[in-house]
Amino acid sequence: MTVELRITEIFFSLQGEANTVGLPTVFVRLTGCPLRCGYCDSAYAFFGGQKMHLQDILAQIEGFGARHVCVTGGEPLAQPDVHQLLTALCDKGKSVSLETSGAMSIADVDPRVSIVMDLKTPGSGEVHRNLPDNIPLLKDADQIKFVLCSREDYEWARFKVEELNLTGRVADILFSPSYEVLSPRTLADWIIEDRLPVRMQIQLHKYLWGDVPGV
Repeated sequence: MTVELRITEIFFSLQGEANTVGLPTVFVRLTGCPLRCGYCDSAYAFFGGQKMHLQDILAQIEGFGARHVCVTGGEPLAQPDVHQLLTALCDKGKSVSLETSGAMSIADVDPRVSIVMDLKTPGSGEVHRNLPDNIPLLKDADQIKFVLCSREDYEWARFKVEELNLTGRVADILFSPSYEVLSPRTLADWIIEDRLPVRMQIQLHKYLWGDVPGV
């Protein structure tokens, strides 16, 4: 059986987020997403794209010669065959991360993959889409990200970290200010003032190249 995925873009850049920030990485952006977050920076991946055979995707990734591969979207788990891509990349010895919204089950994700799961805040407009059953499935090597648009989002995220006992459950808890919505300095001050055991991040790629696709 031929495995095909609908792909928006495959490109080589620096990882701008999570705990591999700054590392040269191949990004595989899958097309389609059932969510419509207010701060989405990849709405161009909602539609279109092109179908590619799994072997062609793997060959294009290999052509960049990088160890790190990030599978993102859209929402990559919206395409069931993404699991075959993830497993194939792991079998090739790649360091693989998966960026997912947290609105779809991670139960079948290859355990060798580092999951970066975005818990949706009130400011996203999609907080009701969070799937609670995903939390117990997270591994030590996984990461949870909160994209924050306001003080309300910050307080909500603080509460969730405690309520879900996230400290120590995953490798990193990431607090990220929504680009050009919440000041990074403001978020940094809040985290320091409250002595939160979280990692603040900014989207490095946007500060280097701006909010444009393919970087």
